[in-house]
Amino acid sequence: MRQVVMENIPESYLKYTQRKVFIICLLILLTVLLGVYAINAGSAELSPAQVLLTLLGKAEGRLNIIIWNIRLPRVLAAVTAGVGLSVAGCVMQNLLRNPLASPFTLGISQGAAFGAAVAIIALGAGSTHSTSADAVIINNPYLVTISAFVGAMATTLVVLFLAQVRGVTPEAMVLAGVALGSLFSAATIILQFFASDVQVASIVFWTFGDIGRASWRDLEIMAALTFAALLYFMANRWNYNALDGGEETAKGLGVDVERIRLTGMFAASLVTAVTVSFLGIIGFIGLVGPHMMRRVLGGDHRFLIPASSVMGGLLLLASDTLARTVVSPVVLPVGAITSFMGAPLFLYLLSRGYGKR
Repeated sequence: MRQVVMENIPESYLKYTQRKVFIICLLILLTVLLGVYAINAGSAELSPAQVLLTLLGKAEGRLNIIIWNIRLPRVLAAVTAGVGLSVAGCVMQNLLRNPLASPFTLGISQGAAFGAAVAIIALGAGSTHSTSADAVIINNPYLVTISAFVGAMATTLVVLFLAQVRGVTPEAMVLAGVALGSLFSAATIILQFFASDVQVASIVFWTFGDIGRASWRDLEIMAALTFAALLYFMANRWNYNALDGGEETAKGLGVDVERIRLTGMFAASLVTAVTVSFLGIIGFIGLVGPHMMRRVLGGDHRFLIPASSVMGGLLLLASDTLARTVVSPVVLPVGAITSFMGAPLFLYLLSRGYGKR
């Protein structure tokens, strides 16, 4: 039966899908190559041979510390966070039918950051230091993640209420996201006003967005939740394709639109909350990655979801590598690099009229 079905598929369609699979595989290869370069790049001046020997367990002392404790977790955290933020943006754009939707533009990142700040300053989930190397150490990642998730879900519920109950336009949803982001930013400022000098300096440093603060423990939590969310999104890829035709079309095809929208936004918010709680605010990855891949591969979520996730990992890894090397040995905040990259795209989409799909 399978052979008969395959014979009935037009050759042009097979080439069409093979091209998309090839592009995704190429992105994975580029990410791996950039990861190898990122492990090698830096002020320590390691050679590729030293990196390879260390990864194979044939090096000791200084090399093990640099690669296994600093470089490798940083590279993997950048890829994991990029995958999570990008796939969250991809799904949000579909569920809200808004090409400008992303964790950052809808204020979800700011809400998560406020929740994490409450946990670190008010609930004692983080210890503060005066050194720039480790201004905040999260000693209770579960409490910080839960607090960040509460802040993210508060924003998400407001956006869902406006989109589903009130039926507001995409323009209004973007404005609502700006307003919510400002609200949570103001709340964070008020929280800082009542904090000590060291706590204020520490939380400001934390909100910059820094991949280097991720430990192996943090990476395990981020990777587990991101992978679980990615599997859920892929399992609902056909539902997302149906939603592209409109809610009425999706309902006519048997899609439970309300449940898909609620659970999808829940999963996307959870991934965002976990990433922000460990790494701080990293803007525009959830906007840039999906749009780049939609331009290349189209809107079929069978390919768009994995392609957006890989592109997000590649973009954040490239941004972090640039932040570490452009003015080495000074390490710039990766959030600033991603904002420089994403703001022009945001303005470009606005100029083209983002209400059109």
